[in-house]
Amino acid sequence: MKWIPRRFRNDKPAVEPGSGPVLIHALDGFLGAGSAARLASDQLRSGHGEVVHDFDIDEMFDYRARRPMIGFHEDHYAEYDQPSLQIVLEHDANQMPYLLLAGPEPDFRWERFIDEVHEVIQDLGVPLSVGLGAVPMGVPHTRPPMITAHGTRPDLVDRKNLWSAQVTVPSSAQALLEYRLGEWGHDAAGYVVHVPHYLSQMDYPTAALALLDALVDRIGLSVDVDALRARQGESLAEIEQQIEEQGGASVLGGLEEQYDAFTRGAAESLLASEDELPSGEELAVQFEQFLARQRKNDQG
Repeated sequence: MKWIPRRFRNDKPAVEPGSGPVLIHALDGFLGAGSAARLASDQLRSGHGEVVHDFDIDEMFDYRARRPMIGFHEDHYAEYDQPSLQIVLEHDANQMPYLLLAGPEPDFRWERFIDEVHEVIQDLGVPLSVGLGAVPMGVPHTRPPMITAHGTRPDLVDRKNLWSAQVTVPSSAQALLEYRLGEWGHDAAGYVVHVPHYLSQMDYPTAALALLDALVDRIGLSVDVDALRARQGESLAEIEQQIEEQGGASVLGGLEEQYDAFTRGAAESLLASEDELPSGEELAVQFEQFLARQRKNDQG
């Protein structure tokens, strides 16, 4: 059956705005540095929530660019990791309901994807949508994670941003979703955590915890993060070991100096000049073995 956007249909009216649960969206894609959004959404997914909307992933997913994994057992294929993108009704430990939109960022048909999300928001009376994302930045892992908050109205931005700028950046499905919701008069906000760019290709639990802390502060969810905190300790210990073994202390020190100067107000941006901040190439050399080892562990 052909899908038709609600604005071209005569369906039943949506429920009263503000009467439903908050929608949390965390897509694995452009805003996925350090796998922070995915790790955070894993903590929000119970495994027995109610699917309220299932997107047609076949229409939106680039299988050749992001090939799903499939197992091979001696003489046959098995255990296909079927990609899916759903909005699920979940409940926290105190039975507080919330909607979770998690899965791969659509590669195609963004406007259709956003229209479908919009329909769910209208149908369920969602009062607020909150996006979780992460981007690589010239920050050290030895300092508290920095978060940029954003929203469709100034009063929806609930924390002061240390890093602020007017920049033009590549879009994402999540960014466009928030933009469109603002155009349609819906409240939408979000948090983007800054991930050390030398760790952006590995799982970085510290960034995921920062996103969850911001989410809990905002909407009062009760989230069990004990397992994620345990992973954080293991991850940081491994990072420190690799830095020591590979002589990366001086490179890390440059990042720390820049970060500290920025937070004191002595530097205007984390985007320092080349002579002030180690380049991405220098960091890549210092941490190449570590990242290669992490990828090998993830694939194994």
